[in-house]
Amino acid sequence: MTIADSITIRPATDTDRAAILAILEPIVRAGDTYALPGDWSGDAILAYWMAPTHRVLVAEAGGIVLGTCYIRANQLGGGVHVANAGYATHPEAAGRGIARALAERSFVVAREAGFTAMQFNFVVASNTRAIALWRSLGFEEVGRLPQAFRHPGLGLVDALVMHRRL
Repeated sequence: MTIADSITIRPATDTDRAAILAILEPIVRAGDTYALPGDWSGDAILAYWMAPTHRVLVAEAGGIVLGTCYIRANQLGGGVHVANAGYATHPEAAGRGIARALAERSFVVAREAGFTAMQFNFVVASNTRAIALWRSLGFEEVGRLPQAFRHPGLGLVDALVMHRRL
């Protein structure tokens, strides 16, 4: 049995804020996967992730939050039927199926909310684990943004636009 078999995925609540920040803050500070300011305060990180327009989920096992995701409309108006999402896993739970479980649940939540597709606008090309996961879940690369991301260790790297129907 993997950890993904024993997790519960549920809507986030205000009581999850500290656990979500504990997952997100090191990721934002590292600056190698999300195009977010590395000097954001914890409050700014949480305000972004838990914005009122986001449906936020957490994955927990044994009462410990191991991952989180948000789902939102990718665009407004004529693009409101396409979802966008962000995912983060606690470093100690990486590689144990948490992101996959969150993604699969997020597809259900997105469909229930009326979305017909999901698009990631900015997947950093050096984030090979994420790209492999998204491809295994049916996402296709539909665009490449040359040198769009300033990676702290690799310099300028491409960002991918990935899409799948729900």
